[in-house]
Amino acid sequence: MKREARTIKIDRRLTGANIIDEPLQQVIQFSLRDYVQYWYYTLSDDESFLLEIRQTLQNALIQFATRSKEIDWQPYFTTRIVDDFGTHLRVFRKAQQKITEKDDQVKGTAEDLVDTFFEVEVEMEKDVCRDLVCTSPKDEEGFLRDLCEVLLYLLLPPGDFQNKIMRYFVREILARGILLPLINQLSDPDYINQYIIWMIRDSNCNYEAFMNIIKLSDNIGELEAVRDKAAEELQYLRSLDTAGDDINTIKNQINSLLFVKKVCDSRIQRLQSGKEINTVKLAANFGKLCTVPLDSILVDNVALQFFMDYMQQTGGQAHLFFWMTVEGYRVTAQQQLEVLSSRQKDGRHQTNQTKGLLRAAAVGIYEQYLSEKASPRVTVDDYLVAKLADTLNHEDPTPEIFDDIQRKVYELMLRDERFYPSFRQNALYVRMLAELDMLKDPSFRGSDDGDGESFNGSPTGSINLSLDDLSNVSSDDSVQLHAYISDTVYADYDPYAVAGVCNDHGKTYALYAITVHRRSLNSEEMWKTYRRYSDFHDFHMRITEQFENLSSILKLPGKKTFNNMDRDFLEKRKKDLNAYLQLLLTPEMMKASPALAHYVYDFLENKAYSKGKGDFARKMDTFVNPLRNSMRNVSNAVKSLPDSFAEGMTKMSDNMGKMSERLGQDIRQSFFKVPPLIPKTDSDPEHCRVSAQLDDTVDDNIPLRVMLLLMDEVFDLKERNQWLRRNIKNLLQQLIRATYGDTINRKIVDHVDWMTSPEQVADLVKRFRDAFWPNGILAETVPCRDKAIRMRTRVAGKTKLLSIMPDELKHIIGAETTRKGILRVFEMFQHNQLNRRMVYVFLEGFLESLFPQYKFRELFNRLHSRSKQMQKYKQKLHTTQAPSLQKR
Repeated sequence: MKREARTIKIDRRLTGANIIDEPLQQVIQFSLRDYVQYWYYTLSDDESFLLEIRQTLQNALIQFATRSKEIDWQPYFTTRIVDDFGTHLRVFRKAQQKITEKDDQVKGTAEDLVDTFFEVEVEMEKDVCRDLVCTSPKDEEGFLRDLCEVLLYLLLPPGDFQNKIMRYFVREILARGILLPLINQLSDPDYINQYIIWMIRDSNCNYEAFMNIIKLSDNIGELEAVRDKAAEELQYLRSLDTAGDDINTIKNQINSLLFVKKVCDSRIQRLQSGKEINTVKLAANFGKLCTVPLDSILVDNVALQFFMDYMQQTGGQAHLFFWMTVEGYRVTAQQQLEVLSSRQKDGRHQTNQTKGLLRAAAVGIYEQYLSEKASPRVTVDDYLVAKLADTLNHEDPTPEIFDDIQRKVYELMLRDERFYPSFRQNALYVRMLAELDMLKDPSFRGSDDGDGESFNGSPTGSINLSLDDLSNVSSDDSVQLHAYISDTVYADYDPYAVAGVCNDHGKTYALYAITVHRRSLNSEEMWKTYRRYSDFHDFHMRITEQFENLSSILKLPGKKTFNNMDRDFLEKRKKDLNAYLQLLLTPEMMKASPALAHYVYDFLENKAYSKGKGDFARKMDTFVNPLRNSMRNVSNAVKSLPDSFAEGMTKMSDNMGKMSERLGQDIRQSFFKVPPLIPKTDSDPEHCRVSAQLDDTVDDNIPLRVMLLLMDEVFDLKERNQWLRRNIKNLLQQLIRATYGDTINRKIVDHVDWMTSPEQVADLVKRFRDAFWPNGILAETVPCRDKAIRMRTRVAGKTKLLSIMPDELKHIIGAETTRKGILRVFEMFQHNQLNRRMVYVFLEGFLESLFPQYKFRELFNRLHSRSKQMQKYKQKLHTTQAPSLQKR
């Protein structure tokens, strides 16, 4: 008979911290019980073997703990992990690009993506490829055995390691009993998706983000899962027996679910028919585009970088850079003269020094752009240049000294067919609209079959008039627009059965139904749209910012904090909002501000209203808008110029920075210090690790440098011009410093110390114990969740990630770039083989930090002889080197 196991009394001290040792001893006990004792006692009663195994495990853990205490973990957590993740994302991005380049018409399969991923990996790593370990279970088990063998060699005393039987037992327990199940769990896409949702569980799902995910999804499984769930919920709601006020809530929910179901069906049909069309391409070929004025482009961070790219293509960049530089000079000169005036009042005199620096800056601008030796030279009337030269020679420079020439340059960019007029016909303009979120979802009116599809829930076909159509309608008398707020609409057609008090995730708000009539000479259109008071408020803020004269004419009903759902109050607010609309839509108002029509049409179109800047973004305008931080933009623009520009402009920028010693120091410390890059080499930086582009000799950028480069990888900013990238980096640095001050490095170090503290390590061990042995019993293999549930989890995860992205980020890098970056990261986690690769890379970094004398990546070399990608890479190298050898 099997005898009862006796308690083995041994020294239980492992790490020197009792709070860690106690759960760790339980892990050892459970491992021996479930992986050794259950079969060993059927063979022998001698417990000395069990004692030796336990003692061997404890010796390894003691050595591991001792070694861990000697290591500085800050570089690993602040640099190595971020570098590994960024490099993994870079490989994934390049693999996606390769598949797209192979054939735009044929969509690559998941297997093609995995093969291409490891092909790119070996091109980047050159001496290692992890494809077999990540794709072959047999090779993975062999690799884990080798890894555990090496760890036991490093951690065990020589005598214990020479005991082969003991070593093999411990190796198998670690490899197959602990590491492999852990890696399987961490690599499971469904587990990662659930973990993402759990991490951001405090944020509410945004309806607009959810609909964006549905409309952008290219996975039919996701769409079918959402559609089927919507149908299930519809069946349940229709079975309810309700009366009174509840019936309105139920009808709202039913109409919303019908809307979601319709979107899913339309999207599935389009994917199955192969008619998927890129929004940007569709707009460029068929759509009527919104008109963005030049003055708006010049003051918008996102729009400006596209215009800058275009001007560089056409050779007109000198005009744009001159305009920006003069803006910087004007702002800086005004600041310095104000400082000078205040110092003179205080009895301090630095008049000659300040005026000398202003003159040097003005002369620098003249020499760089307007003198005869300027190359390229800004083309303006000679008499204006001569007048400026005379002023510089005989008068003190003023902030307005370049105004006449700057005005001429602006007119040239606006009127000359080479510049702004042609830019509006260029593909860059369409991409700019996409980044500004000013392109509609494709209505496919230009598709081959002529099917017109609309997702706006309109009961009539008249709403096929899109924002792009509306925005190009002039404010002529032949087009009349009328709108008024009504309470109820037809429940059979519109997304909301009743316009009134609504409840969404516990938040109560009032919803107003607006009936819009549009009359022209040949047609009459009517539609209904739905707006909250917050939408009215945001719209009012937008138009009063753009048209300052409106603020004294248009008065929006004020906010009310308490009892704002009271029926009498809502009735009064409805009347006030109606009066607001009627005043806004008067012909006199529209004629006085012709550009106002675009904002009005955008607000009244039947679609989810896209809010502009939030309160935080409005406060951050001084960081984002190029005109308001012109001094910084001068420096950024200089850095993006060709060498001939940069050489002259650097001196001018330096002089401008010296105008005020204190101001200059603040500017250099806060804005001009960007993560330094190493000198360019012959190798393509895109085929290197992220950390290969950093200068390790600069101490001040240790925690921030990789974070900023990670931003590059997530949002693919390397494809954008240098001006935007530097502007983003400067902005992020300023925000971080404004939040944490100069103690950011110290805070990061403190956080790493906290992460490696005994309390945190003990908590991790307990989590591991409870996950593998809940209530002290070995956990059963978790059954794979139903496919529909996994698909809906994917949709929920993407929606959550998109919802937490602040609007401020979209205003900095663009809405389209933000969406693509977030969805790219999420898509990367949906491949088990790629997740395994990331886990092994993190494990490599951890072990190489623990044992820096050993290169654990060399363990992969054993598999290179059977790695398809490594053999393909070596063959490619041999092919490229053969011609040069034959020539010799």
